[in-house]
Amino acid sequence: MAQTPPARSGRRGGGGAARRAERTAVRFDCAPAIRRRIGTFDILDEEGLSLIEANAETVLEEIGVRFADNPGALARWREAGAEVRGEMVHIPRGLARRLCATAPGRFTQHARNPERSVEIGGTSLVLAPVYGPPFVRDLDGGRRYATMEDFRNFVRLGYMSKWLHHSGGTVCEPTDVPVNKRHLDMIEAHMTLSDKPFMGSVTDPTRAVDSVRMCEILFGKGFVSENTVMTSLININSPLTFDSVMMGALEVYAQANQACIISPFIVGGAMAPVTVAGTLTQVLAEVLAGVAYAQLVRPGAPVIFGTFVTSIDMNSGAPTFGTPEASKILYGAGQLARRLGLPYRSGGALCGAKLPDAQAGYESANTLNAALLGGVNFMLHACGWLEGGLVASFEKFVLDADQLGPLHALASGVDLSENGQGMEALREVGPGGHFLGCAHTQANYREAFWRSEVLDYKPFETWAEEGGRDSATLGQARVKRMLESYQRPPLDPAIEEALAAFIAERKAAEPDAFA
Repeated sequence: MAQTPPARSGRRGGGGAARRAERTAVRFDCAPAIRRRIGTFDILDEEGLSLIEANAETVLEEIGVRFADNPGALARWREAGAEVRGEMVHIPRGLARRLCATAPGRFTQHARNPERSVEIGGTSLVLAPVYGPPFVRDLDGGRRYATMEDFRNFVRLGYMSKWLHHSGGTVCEPTDVPVNKRHLDMIEAHMTLSDKPFMGSVTDPTRAVDSVRMCEILFGKGFVSENTVMTSLININSPLTFDSVMMGALEVYAQANQACIISPFIVGGAMAPVTVAGTLTQVLAEVLAGVAYAQLVRPGAPVIFGTFVTSIDMNSGAPTFGTPEASKILYGAGQLARRLGLPYRSGGALCGAKLPDAQAGYESANTLNAALLGGVNFMLHACGWLEGGLVASFEKFVLDADQLGPLHALASGVDLSENGQGMEALREVGPGGHFLGCAHTQANYREAFWRSEVLDYKPFETWAEEGGRDSATLGQARVKRMLESYQRPPLDPAIEEALAAFIAERKAAEPDAFA
């Protein structure tokens, strides 16, 4: 049974200091996770869904999936009733689906601040930032390799962003820290600079173990053993290959009851068929195999049906984003996930643009709206994504985070309460009048319409006098204001010291590696 994280007030007097810090902390709004009160867009009918499900079962049985360099996984599959030929696993029709039945339809990911905990699944939509870029970009420094301080600044911005529910994972890849040790600093940043939920490391099974152990320090070992405190991204090496690194991390997290996103990583036409139905068939086959394997490791382990699919520019070979084909796949995969009764991950503010420009805006908006209507429960890359995922942009981070507000408003549906009907205003104003001064408007105007905290609504003359700033410049100003006003959320100093000691011990245990 889920519990509240234990109080941390009795260790070396740290609790008192944490409470004093909390009383003086800067306060800012943080919206709860979205609860949809609108329907989903279902692109496939029953015949189409049944066809794709049948084709996916054929893929698993006849073609099979490869579990590379993982004898333990092969043994688990053999014991479960699959046919194993070398590294190829052929899964009889219906077996993967039966195994998936033990996965929960929704679960709570606990944050160290219980007010920030999120439910993933059902009608919820949890928004998390960009994940994985090796480069960052801002107007001051241009495009450059990411550093650990860049990473920390993104975590700070995510913590202060009203519409963002989740701190994410590898918001950028800090290249100034050794590859084999940077995960320690990244997890520490999420734990200390934010009190929102976060993701664990998946780049090596030992780093997943480190992530679990750090959570045991932050939350308490007993709490972690009974509750989910991390959600981590397990990418499938499409087509139909499960590598030992990702599966090793999945095994660690599943055994510890921590959530995994089982996500095919597909560039359509290169890593999957060029057709929507063919790609959906492959997506479903890969997710079925991955989720089923997590349940072989630990029945009931929390998982998320993941989809990350782009199309390809057949002239250059570059991935493209915000395209109608990708949206069709997002919609269809959402239907397949709901039929399995699993939470669904997809979408984000995805684009192929090099700058936070009009291309970035169009492509990002297309994907954000498709994700809302497609029934996504966990949206990774919700803000900051640029250049096909190679770059995390500071300006785009705050611009995107601002535009997550309309998703909240759209998902709330139409207010049909007595106040929402507005009959009082219609009676008061009558024919030929105006509503600006009526009592209903005066009572509701503050919350009636969503309003951007970044974009410019001023008249042309005022805009021109202030320098004619474009959206990127407005984003730059907001980044600076937010970072200047940032204050860390309170944390028991005893816990912070224990985390630092663990990190120091782990870093001293092996030499630095930058490859």
